[in-house]
Amino acid sequence: MAEQQHTAVTVPTMGESVSSGVLTNWLVVEGAQVAEGDNLFELETDKATLEVPAPASGAVHLKAKVGAEVAIGEQIATIESGGATRTSQTRPEPAVVQPSAPPSSATPPTSPSVRRIAQEHQIDPATVPGSGKNGRITKADMLNVIQNNQHNSSGGSTVSVPATSPTPDSPASTSAGSEPSTRVPLSRIRKRIAENLVASKQNAAHLTTFNEIDMTEVMALRTQYRETFETQHGIRLGFMSFFVTAACQALLKYPEVNAFLEGEEIVYNSSCHIGVALASDKGLIVPVIRNAEHKGFAEIEQEIKKCAQLAKERRLLPDSLIGGTFSITNGGVFGSLLSTPIPNPPQTAILGMHSIQSRPAVIDGNIVARPLMYVALTYDHRLIDGKEGVGFLRTIKECIEEPARLMLKV
Repeated sequence: MAEQQHTAVTVPTMGESVSSGVLTNWLVVEGAQVAEGDNLFELETDKATLEVPAPASGAVHLKAKVGAEVAIGEQIATIESGGATRTSQTRPEPAVVQPSAPPSSATPPTSPSVRRIAQEHQIDPATVPGSGKNGRITKADMLNVIQNNQHNSSGGSTVSVPATSPTPDSPASTSAGSEPSTRVPLSRIRKRIAENLVASKQNAAHLTTFNEIDMTEVMALRTQYRETFETQHGIRLGFMSFFVTAACQALLKYPEVNAFLEGEEIVYNSSCHIGVALASDKGLIVPVIRNAEHKGFAEIEQEIKKCAQLAKERRLLPDSLIGGTFSITNGGVFGSLLSTPIPNPPQTAILGMHSIQSRPAVIDGNIVARPLMYVALTYDHRLIDGKEGVGFLRTIKECIEEPARLMLKV
């Protein structure tokens, strides 16, 4: 009989900024056979959610429970390889189900929030189509089922908010004749987002200035060189690379916008580390393009695509989200016409892009239809005066409306 080997499964290092995380989901069951590189568990930090792979092949034995806060380096499982594997350990652990809930059939591992909703509403997770990775069931999938059930039971009337029962350990926030509501704990990422935004609003004097950009020339360039660019670089030419490059030129011209306050000192950053806001199923994430002033359009587009893909696959490391000196957010992809974005501390400013709409413009005395975008710059008025803030946004406008400026850096 071959000698058995035991490999410890520990919480991996996530960078200097992360010391612990929450084990949000086991992606395998007790005793399951895994291959090296298979994803074992989901770890949520206050910056990102990652799927962590197995360090070896063999039978996995779980030591930590879902929902536990685990420290970097802590052992949470072992993998037993070699020798005979006990077949009794290859079956899933029995699910904890309240007597009122129907029995569940075999389903992919689910999160605590999904199990709680299933228990409260007596829904068998096996009957719910999963939209998550590898068919996993998300909270949104469960709420959709609840909403559809209510829609059907009400004879087809529209239900604007999914109604569920309050959790047993929390007081019911309902009145007679009203619908109950769902209580779900904040994730670590959402908590950190909330803390940062509140701190930003409380500790800074924000001012937002607006401008309007004619996108005609940029759109013409993208149309003219789209196929050539994609063939040569293997990446689509998007608007974000134009705005990141324009922002770098504006930051070099107005260094106060690339600086931040620390006590009674102003810290000027010598490089442009541009954060690009991306939406994920866990909340807003802002991966950083470092030294963006030295990168071409293709490099910028490739980094954005890579970060988005890593975030989708739960493989974006927290260190990719820190160190930004300025950020850009594009609410236009969701249809936003105008907004006042909030800077991410300790950053001093943030640029907001918005939808492109065909609107009347006066060109050489004639009224013509032009593709126009409103842009917004929110900045800390303690450090940046109106002259610099307005001038910065004006530079962005000039660079986008005359793309030759981006190439000539004028």
